[in-house]
Amino acid sequence: MSMITLLDGGMGQELLRRSSRAVTPMWSADIMLNEPLLVRDLHREFIDCGARVITLNTYTATPQRLKRENQLEQLEPLHQGAMRAAQDAIELAQCNGVKIAGSLPPLVASYRPDVSLSFEASLSTYRRLVELQSPASDLFICETMSSITEARAACTAAVESGKPVWLAFTVSDEEPTRLRSGELLKDALLAIDSFATQATLINCSQPEAISACWPVLNSNQRKIGAYANGFVSIDALYPGDTVEELEMRQDMSAQQYTEHAMKWARNGASILGGCCEIGPAHIKALYRRLLSEGLV
Repeated sequence: MSMITLLDGGMGQELLRRSSRAVTPMWSADIMLNEPLLVRDLHREFIDCGARVITLNTYTATPQRLKRENQLEQLEPLHQGAMRAAQDAIELAQCNGVKIAGSLPPLVASYRPDVSLSFEASLSTYRRLVELQSPASDLFICETMSSITEARAACTAAVESGKPVWLAFTVSDEEPTRLRSGELLKDALLAIDSFATQATLINCSQPEAISACWPVLNSNQRKIGAYANGFVSIDALYPGDTVEELEMRQDMSAQQYTEHAMKWARNGASILGGCCEIGPAHIKALYRRLLSEGLV
């Protein structure tokens, strides 16, 4: 078993629980604008729970999403605020060795490659996001990539930064060997093989789906890892909807999630964390288990 780099958990859903604001389609970006201390404090809590990589709270701060909500002018303030919140959290936690990951997410909507942009349009936007996030980012995670085109565009921009790049695909919960686009995971791995990325992960998929596609993921030559979600299903979510449409699983306690993650650790993972609905308690339980086995 490899030594594990522990990521944080999902920011968006946890921020919504802590916020006094009504849920909007801007999701975590709305809280970033209006309650930045919540973001800072959640970053710090994840650090206190054992996370050594925290991801910028910019997942929904893409030009396409902001334009849809008539908030495009908030693009730079959102990224500046997200970087400040992460840096302040690390300073407050007084924990050496915590890294900040820039986030290159789906530009239009999660899980919906059918509404994604062309490679050229995506690449232009990802380059802009890399430029905005680079001042605070130690690495970039191209995350929740649901098609090969999306992944190629994000990876191209991220690799150009000269910083380490991790690529995280999201797979179908019903057909785990396929991306949400229907493309085979094995074909996606081949398509990005020439990119100078350091790690390949699966994220924002059910833990069972991640376990089912693990043999395919494990066939690539990079570090591997996973950070799953805790949703019952993502079928109800459409572009512009709020995440209130999605239901949290009741069978995903901190201990239950830890058991899933330890299965991945036993099978070669060196990067673990959590995505939507996986909160500080889950990361704390996973950290304690990894610590007890000498893996962090």
